[in-house]
Amino acid sequence: MKEITNDFLKEVTEDYLSKDIYTIARGALSNSDVTKLVENKGEYNKTRPMFSVEIQTLPVCNQKKSGRCWIFAGLNVLREIIGKKYNPEKFELSQSYIAFWDKLEKCNFLLETVMSLLEVDKDDRTLVHVLSNGIEDGGQWDMFVNIVNKYGVVPQDAFPETYQSSNSRDINRVLNRLIRKFAYDARHEFAGDMEPIRTKKEALMKDIYKALCSAYGVPPKSFTFEIVNKDTHEYKRERNVTPHEFVRNFLEIDLNDYVSIINSPTDDKPFNNTFTVKHLGNVVEGNRVKYLNLEMPRFKELVISQLKDKEVVWFGSDCSKYGGRDVGLWDDKTYDTDTLFQVNSKMTKEAMLDSRESAMNHAMVITGVDLVDNKSTKWKIENSWGEDIAYEGYYVASDSWFDNYVYQAVVNKKYLSEEELAMLKQEPIELNPWDPMGTLAK
Repeated sequence: MKEITNDFLKEVTEDYLSKDIYTIARGALSNSDVTKLVENKGEYNKTRPMFSVEIQTLPVCNQKKSGRCWIFAGLNVLREIIGKKYNPEKFELSQSYIAFWDKLEKCNFLLETVMSLLEVDKDDRTLVHVLSNGIEDGGQWDMFVNIVNKYGVVPQDAFPETYQSSNSRDINRVLNRLIRKFAYDARHEFAGDMEPIRTKKEALMKDIYKALCSAYGVPPKSFTFEIVNKDTHEYKRERNVTPHEFVRNFLEIDLNDYVSIINSPTDDKPFNNTFTVKHLGNVVEGNRVKYLNLEMPRFKELVISQLKDKEVVWFGSDCSKYGGRDVGLWDDKTYDTDTLFQVNSKMTKEAMLDSRESAMNHAMVITGVDLVDNKSTKWKIENSWGEDIAYEGYYVASDSWFDNYVYQAVVNKKYLSEEELAMLKQEPIELNPWDPMGTLAK
């Protein structure tokens, strides 16, 4: 059928009106949310929040109206080190501090990218992509590592949230307008000499730094670290701690020991190879985003190994699929939209990635897994959407949802085989800036 004809409309309307299932669906959909209609509560008994391997963690955080999930997840991994050491009632590391430096570095990174593309056509797909996306809240694990390595970490009370850090849309608009103005002006003023363009860029970076200070505050060079044990009430105070000293003396972790593994079963990403995404990053001189693509059984094995050693796992997934925000569940067996609409929308993971039906859009932390006969059946997830929903902010993901919608995890290199460690030394295959494996950074 090339065009929609009256005969086609007559036939399909008659067929629709002749079936009772459509009458029921139409009535239900006119008054109810789709998720509520399609949930199969009989499946809930398979996803109860109980796990054979579970790490007790601190209360969840709240990223509010910002896309800083990757920062929250990264700092949630780090704060558990403080939790184990000092047993506080509550404790958060400053998400705003990491976001401040990430914004500054992203602006510099994007301006450098723009300058590298001064001679391409204005409709060049890469140029259009980087300018259209601009500065966004999202990011990747390696970008988190870059900021921690360069600027350190501080507790939240040393650099607290502001309205702008929790509601980042306006500051993003300001920064993107400045960058796009620079891109336009530079392209029209460029005459083969980069020196005046670089001078213009340096002046803009000073303006951007000042704008960020107005929105977030001026980042501290040192602070007083205070914490109290919730059981023994033991009080600890350390004065004049720098952000780097805090990482070195209190967190005692080298984030360079951790690597990103992905599961992307598409023909352009053969398993057991490393990949990077072109023009994706923040710190110009920092680590490139790098992934090792593994088949799902091995992917899970590595995640479970780290959980068994009582260490939580940062991961990236598509949280928009088959989820109940309030009930705290992600499960593709519980939510059946196909039956309600009488359609067949089943797709493989490969097909979803290639057709852009699915991609990474949220980072969280895995804190537990339920094993039956040594096989995973469900996963405990620490989210960053606040304590007032789900299981005090924690979620359950079914194993089938994990297979289909989890794309990335971060594990310590010590769990990798010698062959996998050798793979990491490969020069990564470069993916296009718009590849699905780069979408979490949006």
